[in-house]
Amino acid sequence: MNDRVIISVNNHIATVTLNRADKHNGMDLDMLRGVIAAQKKVRKMKGIRAVILQGEGPSFCAGLDFKSVLAKPLTAFASYMQLWLPFQNDFQTWSIGWREVGVPVIALMHGNCFGAGLQLGLGADIRICHPDAQLSMMEAKWGLVPDMGGVALMRELMPLDRAKELTMTGRIIGADDARILGLVTHVSDDPMHTALTLIEEISVRSPDAVAAGKFLLQDAWRALDRAALRAERLWQRKVMGTKNQRISVQRNQKKEAIPFTDRTID
Repeated sequence: MNDRVIISVNNHIATVTLNRADKHNGMDLDMLRGVIAAQKKVRKMKGIRAVILQGEGPSFCAGLDFKSVLAKPLTAFASYMQLWLPFQNDFQTWSIGWREVGVPVIALMHGNCFGAGLQLGLGADIRICHPDAQLSMMEAKWGLVPDMGGVALMRELMPLDRAKELTMTGRIIGADDARILGLVTHVSDDPMHTALTLIEEISVRSPDAVAAGKFLLQDAWRALDRAALRAERLWQRKVMGTKNQRISVQRNQKKEAIPFTDRTID
């Protein structure tokens, strides 16, 4: 962990904050490493019920800070070489790594959410956007294509023609248009309040059922029917009969808020 990313835990919620406000949380290599370290750390927190991902200052994340990255040529070259790896690289883990966290990850997006910043938000399970937010898959501006998990994530949220239009133009869109397109889940004048209300609603359910539901949907969403049905059976076997599943039954039968135990599903 480094000072680019700060983790705090309160009331069973881990808040992960990008901490480079003077640069609109532009992503440099230290921030990249900090986000990946944060993903690993919160994955191990069995007692949390959600992760809130936010940016300090005027923007969520304004994208890759090219000037900062190119100021270190050898490190930049080593990062470029990751493109030749035959498996998921660190730049892709920046966004898609949040899918491996066994609790809801909610991104609070405001200000500039460009390129790497938009892709980071897409890696969250739910995106709550302030009306002032501006979003763009901006890589075309630099003669590049999205390569930080954005393509894998966009295909679950929007039609191919819309994704092509945003990618080819690098157009900047507002929060309401982003919601209509499916890029964000909610638009709210108070994203934190909206997130906390949603987390409160989710937290009355078994943490194992919530984790398994997340992983099931990710496994099954674009799979063939046979694979999707297999995923249903697999994840149901993992939760059925567990202590938290039995507590869920007791809570319904006794009409009491019996406390759940820590999450066991990963």
